[in-house]
Amino acid sequence: METTNPELFERLISEALQHAFSGWDFSYTAGRWQEGIPTWDYAEIVRGYLKPDISLLDMDTGGGEILSSFMPLPLNTYATEKYLPNVPVARHRLEPLGVNVRQVFDNNDLPFEGDFFDLAINRHGSFSTQELHRILKPGGFFITQQVGAKNNFEINELLQEHPETKYAFWNLALATSKLAAAGFQVVVQCEEFPETTIEDIGALVYYLKAVPWQITDFSVEKYRGPLATIHNRIQESGNLKIRSHRFLIVAKKK
Repeated sequence: METTNPELFERLISEALQHAFSGWDFSYTAGRWQEGIPTWDYAEIVRGYLKPDISLLDMDTGGGEILSSFMPLPLNTYATEKYLPNVPVARHRLEPLGVNVRQVFDNNDLPFEGDFFDLAINRHGSFSTQELHRILKPGGFFITQQVGAKNNFEINELLQEHPETKYAFWNLALATSKLAAAGFQVVVQCEEFPETTIEDIGALVYYLKAVPWQITDFSVEKYRGPLATIHNRIQESGNLKIRSHRFLIVAKKK
């Protein structure tokens, strides 16, 4: 199809593809991808449970960006990360702060003894309810903010002829039921769908490159036509608005 301002379209896409993605750092799209914020504050909730003498685990820490913001950290703080390129980034940021960073390959098999942690936190990472129950002390807490199945699904609808998502059923009801079945008491639960604003096609391409599970077979070549349609829509209306999907859980091991 004919592209509105084709030079801009090609330049934005080329820049997005060339810009490296490290840790969990989306500063490249600052002001261009404005993610809606849920009414709760994950960081503030976590800080309410932090004490100097507890043992803390940050699961799927990424590059350690969120964990490092909680300084001063408990003396006994660990972080895990599955994505290999993030591991050295996390170690570079966190080890000088006294954090023990462990590379893991499966959140169903964590390298810790049973009843080891007072608090496990998890922002947008995967988790096994059984493994969490094993590594947390009795009375220990698990705090997680999760990305739900409907997150940014309008992107799939705009790009794919048959829209699909890898995590089609992941929502608050399913997560809380799994935690309850594993022996947790859910003490806080919230779910919202904040609005996200995308200012240009380069920000969208960068996101899809950094988050490959949104559209598992994404490439610019395969989706050039629908990308051009979205670009034209942004040029006409000024932006593209979509819905994110977030839910928060605080659970206590019985």
